[in-house]
Amino acid sequence: MLDSGISINACDYRPCVGVVLINSNHQVFVAKRLDGERLGWPNSWQFPQGGIDEAEDPKTAALRELKEETGITTVEILDETPDWIYYDLPNDLAARSWGGRFKGQRQKWFLMNFLGSNAEINLNQTTPEFCAWEWIPFNESINRVVPFKIDVYKQVISYFSTWFK
Repeated sequence: MLDSGISINACDYRPCVGVVLINSNHQVFVAKRLDGERLGWPNSWQFPQGGIDEAEDPKTAALRELKEETGITTVEILDETPDWIYYDLPNDLAARSWGGRFKGQRQKWFLMNFLGSNAEINLNQTTPEFCAWEWIPFNESINRVVPFKIDVYKQVISYFSTWFK
């Protein structure tokens, strides 16, 4: 997260994308992380997200990550956050994640319209990350996320809120 007066070195943060996926009822897709309970976070629901590969642009990464995590491909991109949103991982998690190389993530977020049917959703992917999914009201997502991502979700909700009025 950006805070006035604090200098952030982008190299300390893993480049990443996030996807807010909405259905025809203006509900958003959230999924429960497989590792959430093991890591001590029973509220480990999140929007699809993941890293940007080297030489990959954020839009391509967002579509790839959505497919890799959920099987979903039938979407249209509606909007994108203009700036990166930063967050720090808890210190113990940062030391274990990505070889301790990053202290957190910097994310570009995309709002996408889901044009398919629920039958397209398949969490049983090559490397599964989720064990359950739901469509929920947009503002409800903040109550499901791990504590260290709450400020990110507040920013994402604020930015995309005009789409949910």
